[in-house]
Amino acid sequence: MKTQIEAAREGIITPQMAAVAADEALSAEFVRNTVAEGRIVIPWNHGRKPKATGIGFGLRTKVNASIGTSSDIIDYEAEVAKARAALESGADTLMELSVGGDLDRVRREVIACVDLPVGNVPLYQAFCEAARKYGDPNRLDPEELFDLIERQCADGMAFMAVHCGINLSTIERLRKQGYRYGGLVSKGGVSMVAWMLANNRENPLYEQFDRVVAILKKYDTVLSLGNGLRAGAIHDSSDRAQIQELVINCELAELGRDMGCQMLVEGPGHVPLDEIEGNIKLQKRMSGGAPYYMLGPITTDVAPGFDHITSAIGAAQSARFGADLICYITPAEHLALPNEDDVRQGVKAAKIAAYIGDMNKYPDRMRERDKEMSKARRDLDWEKQFQLALYPEDARAIRASRIPEDSATCTMCGNFCASRGAGKLFADDLKQDKI
Repeated sequence: MKTQIEAAREGIITPQMAAVAADEALSAEFVRNTVAEGRIVIPWNHGRKPKATGIGFGLRTKVNASIGTSSDIIDYEAEVAKARAALESGADTLMELSVGGDLDRVRREVIACVDLPVGNVPLYQAFCEAARKYGDPNRLDPEELFDLIERQCADGMAFMAVHCGINLSTIERLRKQGYRYGGLVSKGGVSMVAWMLANNRENPLYEQFDRVVAILKKYDTVLSLGNGLRAGAIHDSSDRAQIQELVINCELAELGRDMGCQMLVEGPGHVPLDEIEGNIKLQKRMSGGAPYYMLGPITTDVAPGFDHITSAIGAAQSARFGADLICYITPAEHLALPNEDDVRQGVKAAKIAAYIGDMNKYPDRMRERDKEMSKARRDLDWEKQFQLALYPEDARAIRASRIPEDSATCTMCGNFCASRGAGKLFADDLKQDKI
């Protein structure tokens, strides 16, 4: 069966491309052409057929929610509940990142409970299973890793973060650099680096990249090039090791596209605001416009408990400058395994941030809703305000919890409501939208 990019290059508009075009109010031919160029991907799987979701140039910025067990908390029902909470809160994609318990079971139960495209990181399960089987994750047999990637794709993975860009060259950059304030923070990245050093071998995912592509291409699963050496601290952002891996991932994105596989490039995690634009422009230039998946980014290191806010600030900037997929961050980041409420808060913060970024990325397409909201507020039209809100039920609940004496106003200003006063002063002009 053809992949989306192969079909697009043959002039075929697949049902998935047509669905994305309808969802984005764009022409199907635009979507087809941009998929053919590798600037739009549609996470898919021939075996599972999830909801068609477009990620890339000209499309709304999408939001991913990550869930999964840990070695401390293994609760399969809770992960299913979190997956559903992510869907209900507006997540566009989902990543299942479990490292505790029966990893096949949790993956399959999560996939079964939502229609979203679901992704994962195969290195997590590979090293977990090697540790259980051999008592040492560094005894992982590369053949077991490739078999696992195939098994996970067969289960229905729509996209897969594979750490192909870590190689002996990137490790050498890290050594010569001589420092890292935040160390290595990617579980998959640090596990692969440890394996390479322990075995004095090249990363098999880099060494046999064509084999990785062949497996994912078979299922039309998007290959997301993992960011294993990403910065985990603001002062590590844009260091040589991180940029070296980005260069390699951009090269691999081009190779993968040429082989007929849909390709996504992952971006850094902790980035100060003044480096976000440059990072995205660099990735786009080096990768030929491959869709960019930004992990957050977190924009300060000193707000634990509020990292859904620090990352929302970074996400809005990232969307504005061309990032295509944002991985949410929850209030539990750096502190604990997220619960269901954390997931809801994280998705909502990231979705609002993506919307703000898109307002600036696509001002002609995205600002009319805000104009209508402004008029509804001016006119004290509460029902229309709720209809236009990104999260109407949250807005309704807050208003209902503090009912005003005058139902036309709210308890913020009560009798001193400026909108009500202006409405009386300029009633005729306001009706004609002169003010």
